[in-house]
Amino acid sequence: MDSAIQQKVDQWLQGNYDPETKDTIKQLEKNDPKQLEDAFYQNLEFGTGGLRGIMGVGTNRMNKYTVGMATQGYANYLIQSFPGTEVRVAIAHDSRNNSRFFAETTAHVFAANGIKVFLFEALRPTPELSFAIRTLKCQGGVVCTASHNPKEYNGYKAYWNDGGQLVPPHDKNVIKEVEKIASVDDVKWTGQDENITIIGKDIDEQYIEMVKGLSVFPEVIEKQSDLKIVYTPIHGTGITLVPLVLERFGFKNVTIVEEQKTPDGNFPTVEYPNPEEKETMSIGLQKAKALDADILLGTDPDADRVGIGVKNNHGEWVLMNGNQTAVLAFNYLLEARKEKGIAQANDMIITTIVTTGMADELAKGYGVNCYRVLTGFKWIAELIREKEGKETYIIGGEESFGLMIGDKIRDKDAVSAVALLCEMAAYEKNKGKTLFDKLIELYIKFGFYKEKLISITKKGMDGQQQIAAMMQQYRDNLPKEINGSKVVRVLDYQSSKSTDPHTGEATDILLPKSNVLQFRLEDGSLISARPSGTEPKIKFYFSVREQLSSGAEFDATDKKLDAKIDGIIAAMQLQ
Repeated sequence: MDSAIQQKVDQWLQGNYDPETKDTIKQLEKNDPKQLEDAFYQNLEFGTGGLRGIMGVGTNRMNKYTVGMATQGYANYLIQSFPGTEVRVAIAHDSRNNSRFFAETTAHVFAANGIKVFLFEALRPTPELSFAIRTLKCQGGVVCTASHNPKEYNGYKAYWNDGGQLVPPHDKNVIKEVEKIASVDDVKWTGQDENITIIGKDIDEQYIEMVKGLSVFPEVIEKQSDLKIVYTPIHGTGITLVPLVLERFGFKNVTIVEEQKTPDGNFPTVEYPNPEEKETMSIGLQKAKALDADILLGTDPDADRVGIGVKNNHGEWVLMNGNQTAVLAFNYLLEARKEKGIAQANDMIITTIVTTGMADELAKGYGVNCYRVLTGFKWIAELIREKEGKETYIIGGEESFGLMIGDKIRDKDAVSAVALLCEMAAYEKNKGKTLFDKLIELYIKFGFYKEKLISITKKGMDGQQQIAAMMQQYRDNLPKEINGSKVVRVLDYQSSKSTDPHTGEATDILLPKSNVLQFRLEDGSLISARPSGTEPKIKFYFSVREQLSSGAEFDATDKKLDAKIDGIIAAMQLQ
C-alpha cells in the first residue's frame, strides 16, 4: 500500500475514532486491502453536486467523520464570511440510509460552533431546503442526499445564502478550510444544542403556496381536473409534498404507485432510484397503461429530478428523455405566458452546455434570451443572481431530468416540475392533443433534435486515472472528422478555448474552467465528453438534428437520427 494511504489508515486506527470504525478497518486490512486502499486513497471533495460517496469507513467514504470535518470546515468559512452576524443555516435530508444521522451530525457540529440551525423534523425534498434558506434568511444550508445514486451512496450538498449550491470561490474555499482540519479532534462535535430549531409544517405551507403561484392556467386545470395522473416517489421524499401540491393545483385523479410509495433507503423495487431508468419506472409504466392514464411522473429520492412517461404517436407508453421534457416545459411556460398576456420583454431561460440545442431555437421563436452555463444548477442559480433586476428568469433546465421554475428557489425542483408538467398535459388535452403530439408539433416548427447519453463507469483509483487518460487522449489527438462529417469546432472548457482543428484559429470561452470537451460537426451534430462530478463515470452526450416536414415523417426521421447517433458512437469506438 502507498505510504501516504497507509499513514491515513494509521491515523484512523490510532486516533479518536469509535471502536466499531477501528474494527472495520482491521477487518479490511486482513480480508480486503484493495477496498481499504480505495477507502483512503483520497478525501471526498465537493464536485458538481457537493460531497458524495459510498458509505463506510475512510477518508474517501461518507461517514460521521467525513461529514463532521466537512461541516467544521464549512462552519469556519461561514463564520469568516459573515463576521459580526448571527450565522443561520437550514438542514434537510432524504430517505437514504443514514441520512437522518448525517443531518443530525451536521446540525450538532454547526450548533457547537455557535451557528443558528433550522433542522427539518423529518425527510424533505431538496428544493424545499433551497426555499427554506431564502425564506429564513440563512447564510447557508446542507441537504444530506446522494440524489439518484444507488443505495450504497450518500452525500452532502452545501448551499450559499441565495439558496444555490456552492460556486467559486466558496466551494474551493470550503475545501481549503476542511483541509486545515488536522484530525477529528478539531471538530466541535457537541454543545450549544439550544441553537437547533426544528422546522416543518410552516415551511411546507409557504413552499406549497409558492409552487401554486407558478401556475399560469388554473382555469384549464379546473376544466381538466380529472386528468389521469400516475405518480411514483421511488421510495423517496416526493411523497411528502407532491400529492399535496397536485391536490392544491386542483388535480383530483392522482394514483400513487403503491409499491414505491413508502420512503426506504434500500430502494427495494429498483436497482437505481433514478427516473431516467426505464427499469426504475417500469412499475409506474404498467400502472399508467392499466389505467389508461394521461401522464406518468416519477421523482428521485430527494425529489429534485423528474421523469415523465406518455403515450407516443402509436399509443405505446414511452419515457421522455430529459431533453424532451425540458423542451416541452420551456415551450409551455413561454407559450402560456404569451397567451395569458404576462410575457415580458426581458424574459430569459437558462440551460447548460450539454442540453439540447432546441432550447436556443425555442428562445429565438419567442424572442427571449437563452443563456448556457456549465452543467449543474448552481451555475443557473449564479446567472440568475447576476441578472437580477435586469432580466426576468422564467425557467431553467438541463438534460439530466432537472427543471427549475421561477426564481423563488435556486436548485432543481421536481415538486414544482411535476405540478407544471401536469398543468401542461391538461393545457394540451384541453386542445385535444397529447404531450407527444405537442412534441412532434415543436419538432416540425423548430427542427427535430435527438439526443443520446452514454455513461462509461470506471470505479476506484484506477478508474479515475483511466477517465483522465481518455480525456487527455482526445486533447492530444483532436479529431478532424467524425462519422464522415467535418469537425468545425472543438470547445475545450478546461483551457477555455474554442478551436478550429483545421486552421488552429482559437477564441476564448467565457465560462469558468471545467473538464469538458465538445466537438461541433459540419452537419450540426454536437458531441460532448465530460467526467461526472458526482459518480465514477465519464459521460458522452450526442446531439443530432434534421428537419421534420410533417407528423407523417416522424418515424422515418427518428430512425435516420438514431442511425446517425449510432454512426458517431461507432466512429468514436465507444461501443
